[in-house]
Amino acid sequence: MKLFKRNPFGHILFIKKILIRIFGFLTHRRFRGFNDLKIEGSEIIKGLPETNVLFISNHQTYFADVVAMFHVFNASLKGRVDSIKNIFYIWNPKLNIYYVGAKETLSSGILPRILSYMGAITVERTWRAKGVDIEDKKAVNPNDIENIKTALDDGWVITFPQGTTSSFKPVRKGTAHIIKQHRPIVVPIVIDGFRRSFDKKGLYLKKKGILQSMVIKQPLEIDYDNDTIEQIVEKIEFAIEQHPSFLKVLPAEVLEEEEKLNQKRRWSAE
Repeated sequence: MKLFKRNPFGHILFIKKILIRIFGFLTHRRFRGFNDLKIEGSEIIKGLPETNVLFISNHQTYFADVVAMFHVFNASLKGRVDSIKNIFYIWNPKLNIYYVGAKETLSSGILPRILSYMGAITVERTWRAKGVDIEDKKAVNPNDIENIKTALDDGWVITFPQGTTSSFKPVRKGTAHIIKQHRPIVVPIVIDGFRRSFDKKGLYLKKKGILQSMVIKQPLEIDYDNDTIEQIVEKIEFAIEQHPSFLKVLPAEVLEEEEKLNQKRRWSAE
């Protein structure tokens, strides 16, 4: 029956639509009410093809970043430019939006499991375990790469190539390999203000009155045949404003805040 149509990962689309509607209505005021989300460049979204689009972004919380992107993408597709005004854009959401997330995070409770049903592609983080860097890096699970390919073939994929919510960490080469192999349109996004608004998981509102921002940039120019993995990694770092050179131009108070947040993460891990 059409009512029980499933996506390539076996998720029932009708259930997924209901979940996105519910969470859309529940979270809208987190970005337009309690806090304000300033959006730039969302007109780019409407002109993208239906499939094989990879969004790359810096990462500040586990879930709030993705939820905000779901809002912005769906609002843009309904003709709202740089705005998420009028929540009813979420009534008929785009159902082939996926996001890459760590398996350990997305299986850590009932709410993350529900959020996972809304479009997660779970991957095993081979470089971190329980928030701590590990030296004995396992081989990348080929099933994870295949799942990302399946998602790109079906629609859009959001990924956070640093693999952590800490700023200015190196971009993982796995994202560059995916880009080179599957040749998606790569759309960079730069976000800010989310770690000041929410807890680390992005589930609980920590502070109100914060100006959040999301800048959607033009797709990257990539020579899939001739660009090396290292060149693609560098393009990603500059595009999401996480290249080490950006550290030299940040105000001292911003650097101090970043260091405090990183220190808290280290204490939590210990």
